[in-house]
Parts: sequence; structure tokens; C-alpha cells
Amino acid sequence: MNEKRKKIVFSTGAGVSAESGITTFRDAGGLWEQYPVMQVASAEGFAADPELVHRFYNERRRQLLTVQPNEAHRIIADLQRDFDVEVITQNVDDLHERAGSEKVLHLHGELMKLRDIDDPDYTETLTPPDIESTPATLSRDGKGRHMRPHIVFFGEAVPNIEPAIDLVREADIFVVIGTSLNVYPAAGLLQFVRPGTPIYYIDPNPAATPGVPDLTVLREPATSGMRHLAEKLRNH
Repeated sequence: MNEKRKKIVFSTGAGVSAESGITTFRDAGGLWEQYPVMQVASAEGFAADPELVHRFYNERRRQLLTVQPNEAHRIIADLQRDFDVEVITQNVDDLHERAGSEKVLHLHGELMKLRDIDDPDYTETLTPPDIESTPATLSRDGKGRHMRPHIVFFGEAVPNIEPAIDLVREADIFVVIGTSLNVYPAAGLLQFVRPGTPIYYIDPNPAATPGVPDLTVLREPATSGMRHLAEKLRNH
């Protein structure tokens, strides 16, 4: 019988996409310095000025089409040959999927999708060249649904957090990449790792992680950190 493959669960943040050229939100020079966060990424901001919010995410989509997955994305996808790989990401880009990762759970929504304002379960995927939306955008199913960016705004629930917790509980190896560990509920996933499970944290400026057992910190960018981690995992 074949030995059951170990399950690696990745929890990725903005740092895994930064090396592709995706502008991060929280770092110096990031998007929050260019845009008031509550105007473009909150439920209240969308209610107050939906046109601004649609325009903001149109810009994000245009930027996304100019970049490619980086080596970190590709290594994560390549590990699928040897491990059962699940990706939980705070990122709204599609770089994990474009690199070949087959199981990706988006906590904060997906940039290349729109959803029904009234029914969050109804979504549509945008494909180039038609990637822009406005407050007047209607669904393509002929039902006249008013659409909005498929983004979890500040002030809204994170519907995928329970499935993410279930994945973390199943992990044989848990890897955190490129996140400040300041954004909840995603930062709280660490507490659901089973005792004795190895945890790796890859970040050039890692947050303090007092009291986290079985933790190895790789103080590196995502690409070089994933190179070293993949080598370590395959050697063991």
C-alpha cells in the first residue's frame, strides 16, 4: 500500500505576492497610504461611494494582469507532487491558482470575481479584457442582479474562516508565509494547529510569536524561504 501523503497547509499573506510586484496594503508606501482604507475596503465605504470602490478594484485588477506568479507560488504548487497541499490565503489575487495550486481557499475574497450584492453565494468570474465593473454592472445570468467586488470588506464576516480552521486542524505541517499576524481572524489560525505539529513561519520581518510550540522561523523573503523549506521537507 502507498503511504498516506502528509498534509501541508499553507497560510499565506501579502508577502508571498509582494515579490511578484503586487502592491501590499500595510507596508510603507502601501495602498493604505494612497487610499483611506475605510473608503475603499469597508461596508460603510461601499455604501457611501460605490463608484469609488468599483474604480479602486478595477485598478487592482489591471495591476494583477501585469504580474506573474513568483518562485514561492510555484514551489508551493510543485509540492503537490509529494504532499497533500492546501493553501489558505488572505490574498485576493489569483497567483496561487495561476502557479498551479489546485486547492486554494480565499479568506478575504477574490479580485477577479464579482458577487451579487444581496446574495454572497452568487459569483461570476471576470476574464480579460472584460475586467471592470461599476455600480451599474448587472449579472450575466439575465436576472438583473446588481454586482459588487467579491471582496470581504472590513465590517463583514469572513465566511471561509470555519473551513480554514478545519484544514488547519488536519495539518501534518503548517506553514505561515508573508503575513504580519495582525489581521484577524486569519492570525488566529495558529491556535488550531494540533499539538506536536511542526510550524514554519517565513517572513523577512517576522512578528513576535511568543509561546508558539514547535515553531521554526525562516527570516527570509517568500521565494528564498520556500526554496529552503521545500529542500528541508523533501529531505525528511
